Amino acid sequence: MIHYLTGKIVGRGENFAVVENNGIGYKVYLTSEAINKLPAADSEAKIFCYLYMREEIGPELYGFIKEEELNFFGLLNSISGIGPKSALNILAIDKLENIMAAIIENRPDLLTRASGIGQKTAERIILELKSKIKLKLSKTLTQKIDLDTEVEEALVGLGYSRRQVREILGKIPADIKKIEERLREALRFLSKH
Repeated sequence: MIHYLTGKIVGRGENFAVVENNGIGYKVYLTSEAINKLPAADSEAKIFCYLYMREEIGPELYGFIKEEELNFFGLLNSISGIGPKSALNILAIDKLENIMAAIIENRPDLLTRASGIGQKTAERIILELKSKIKLKLSKTLTQKIDLDTEVEEALVGLGYSRRQVREILGKIPADIKKIEERLREALRFLSKH
């Protein structure tokens, strides 16, 4: 079993990176946010990995920047009907703590933002994982997610890219709790870029 891989980043695509270790290039599937956090080409990186064996295709590696993301991916992947691509799509919708908060607070609407995850699947995820995860301040996090979703939709409607908006939303202090103030702060950050 591969737990992590350390090596040089020698290539990257929309949903993968190639990590060279001892002359072997490993193709590792990651979220776009994780790909953006990787160091520049030819730099060393450590990626936590999940090895998935597919009968018709062979082994696939799924990678994560943090070990907690790997562990959560394993939990998602253990649910019947959730494969590694769906699990990766779920991890791509938001920060890990926000996804966990959505599960604890019984919010399938937040999970359905993931590509390929419908209402029934989101409800099954909540049912199976709610008792397996622990997180303080889950209520506060889900309230912040709701605010940020509204701000994100407004900014995407103004022509900003979703990826760019999500990066900026992560920089806004959590103590700003009104939507108008969060939107103003986001626009302030966006105007600097």
